[in-house]
Amino acid sequence: MNWKTIFRSLKNKNMQKRLLVVLGIIVGYRFLSHVPVPLAEPTQLREVINSVVSGTDFGGFVNLLSGGALASFSIVLVGLTPYITASIIMQLMTQAIPRLEELHKDGESGRRKINQWTRLITIPLAIVQSIAFIFILRQTVLAGNTTILSDPTAIEWVVAITAMTVGATLLMWLGELITEQGIGNGISLLIFAGIVSQLPATFTTVVQLLFDTSSGALSVFGWFDIPVNPVMFWIVLILGTLSLALLYLLVKINEAQRVITINYAKRVQGNTNYGGVKSILPIKLIAAGVIPVIFAVAFLSLPAFVGQILRATGNPDFADLANNLIVWFQAPNPGTFVGVDWQAFIYPTAYFLLVIFFTYMYTGIVFNSHEIAENLQKQGGFIESVRPGKTTQKFLATAVNRLTLFGSIVLGLVAVTPFIAEYFLYHAFGVTNLNLSIGGTGLLIVVSVALESLRQINSRALMVTYDDYQ
Repeated sequence: MNWKTIFRSLKNKNMQKRLLVVLGIIVGYRFLSHVPVPLAEPTQLREVINSVVSGTDFGGFVNLLSGGALASFSIVLVGLTPYITASIIMQLMTQAIPRLEELHKDGESGRRKINQWTRLITIPLAIVQSIAFIFILRQTVLAGNTTILSDPTAIEWVVAITAMTVGATLLMWLGELITEQGIGNGISLLIFAGIVSQLPATFTTVVQLLFDTSSGALSVFGWFDIPVNPVMFWIVLILGTLSLALLYLLVKINEAQRVITINYAKRVQGNTNYGGVKSILPIKLIAAGVIPVIFAVAFLSLPAFVGQILRATGNPDFADLANNLIVWFQAPNPGTFVGVDWQAFIYPTAYFLLVIFFTYMYTGIVFNSHEIAENLQKQGGFIESVRPGKTTQKFLATAVNRLTLFGSIVLGLVAVTPFIAEYFLYHAFGVTNLNLSIGGTGLLIVVSVALESLRQINSRALMVTYDDYQ
């Protein structure tokens, strides 16, 4: 990363304009996250949702990704999930349907059509998810013996669903506006902004607990006392050290890549020589980024949340199913690891395996060895000692699979590290309910998005300062 070039580019008016536009969009997004859905009295509803939903992993995960929109019951509660889902659907369909694959290869015009279809698919998905969110939150709030949510009328349903669908569509538009500025992926930056916006509240809570000396102060060799909570001091020290170690590891695995040298055959057309040069094809260790972690957490958190809703209905036919869903798919309390309670290991084990599975699945989408081998052959490129065509495709597929195996295992280990930390802190200090698994997911997303954004900012900075090197 060339920081001198980045700082020099800040003097460029075009670069300043792009950064200000992105900053303004992010500020607008944070404003929208505090606009409540017109369904009930917002202040009381916010308090009820915080008390009833925040205790679940799924609720905490959605609230984290939405930047607090769940706790505020905001119009952007649905967030970018419909657009992300629509994008994944179109990517899978592009690989499965030859007509769409041809359209994807047509260049900018074909991709523009695919993007338009993605936007159209987003609308019905946003409507369905808006209905699901309102229904689930209503059932959960009613399960808390609260009467603030009476039976909504048809008009109230239409208004609430329309507001949430418009909020999701607006976020999709804002994300695309950010992407057009060329200094980062808009969807990722909005998720990044939502997670970072929760840091001040978390930091304030930690500081309050750290300086709470009601249970005593930290004694230094018996010579003098420091006005901090001794238990919280060691917890903050351990978690801070662990976070820095994870941060270093995440930066390394995000930047790690294998470089394959591509040779281009020399061709003569008229009096002009083409080719005869070398290029590189970098293959990242984790080509899927942080997407596998997001998918794995969402997949594992949803069954427990559904189980709590089934239990809240009071129907005895669903009682056993609800209890099993909650026990098996709820992030375990560190105390349950004691003894031979095998059910406590279901969640971390499934989390680790799903991260590996989704890493392979998404890597297969973003890295198409057949398409790359075909393009190299058309351009006269080849890998040394590897024949063009199917042999090149097999070579690239093997290389990617080996990198993905190692990268997915490392990513899975990083993802379950918060569970190990919770287990240690429970046995060392008796502390529970730290929700480190949610914080670990947030750290993974923040690091990945920050690195990618800095990479694009560096590329843009090189473009705007190119004339300085003439």
